[in-house]
Amino acid sequence: MRRRHEGVALSGRQMRVHVRCGNDIEEKLRQAGIEGDYLAFTDPIWLGPTPPFGSRLSGRARLVADRSGLPFDVVRREMGEAYWRLGRLTTRYNHIVLWFEHDLYDQACLVRVLAKLAARPTLPRVELVCIDRFPGIARFIGLGQLSPKQLASLWPQRKPVGRRQLALGARAWTALQAASPQPIEALRTAGLNALPFLAAALGRHLQELPWTTDGLALTERLILASLANGPCTAAALFVDAQARDPLPYMGDLFFWSIVRDLLAAPRPPIAIDGPTRRLAWPRRVIRLTALGRALLEGRRDWQDEGPVVRCVGSIPVGAGAHPWRWDPGTGHTTTGH
Repeated sequence: MRRRHEGVALSGRQMRVHVRCGNDIEEKLRQAGIEGDYLAFTDPIWLGPTPPFGSRLSGRARLVADRSGLPFDVVRREMGEAYWRLGRLTTRYNHIVLWFEHDLYDQACLVRVLAKLAARPTLPRVELVCIDRFPGIARFIGLGQLSPKQLASLWPQRKPVGRRQLALGARAWTALQAASPQPIEALRTAGLNALPFLAAALGRHLQELPWTTDGLALTERLILASLANGPCTAAALFVDAQARDPLPYMGDLFFWSIVRDLLAAPRPPIAIDGPTRRLAWPRRVIRLTALGRALLEGRRDWQDEGPVVRCVGSIPVGAGAHPWRWDPGTGHTTTGH
């Protein structure tokens, strides 16, 4: 018989669902005796362009598949099911528990879920477990690091979600869909106490814009910095760049999509060692080029080299786009160098 923790078992008429941006804690919650259904809502909301809620699902799945390398049919099926279930949470369950941590991936998913719930005139009980650290873990990155026993210790710490959190989630979701960073900046300066980890996550999001110092996004710069001491495999590059990131949020598949964009530029700042070119991505050996070193030293600006056009959320970056930049001196966005 499965062990149960006091206060965790469901009553006969109660229906509970746990919502999380991945499957990493699903089995652990069961092992901890924390009962309920489970919804993995894995759409990477920070990955742009960001569509209106629930629309153009096939296009959204295509974007995620192209960037991650996962099969389109699998992404489309899983994403479709997740959105379908998300739209029916309030009619199927009387207890919704949201499990998220502090990073951009989680906070972006959280505000999208909150925005969906905010549109409902009446709600069941909604609670939130959201942390940015855990005792005994030197660098806490996510809930997936925790054991069933450690997850169970968070259960009494869950907080009720009220209209303040729902309204802020809806505003943040609207801001993430904007083609300008200004709505996000307005949120950051207005105060985000109702969701205490959102401000830092949104700041990390904006740091993927070109910087005033060298035209590189933060992740792009971390890639080049990781290669400054010599070539390494793509797997080792991901680990090192994550260790350097002040607020890591993306997995290896999306990280490698940024590596691919750097390689696809007319004058790439990195290159793959020829003998490893046909190997699986984790085993390919990547090195810095002369341009990459010049960018790291601040002697060139990446945006002058014609990089691949991309989006930060819904903010276009590259040829023809408004020249938004992140200014590390002020900690805010600006226009131009």
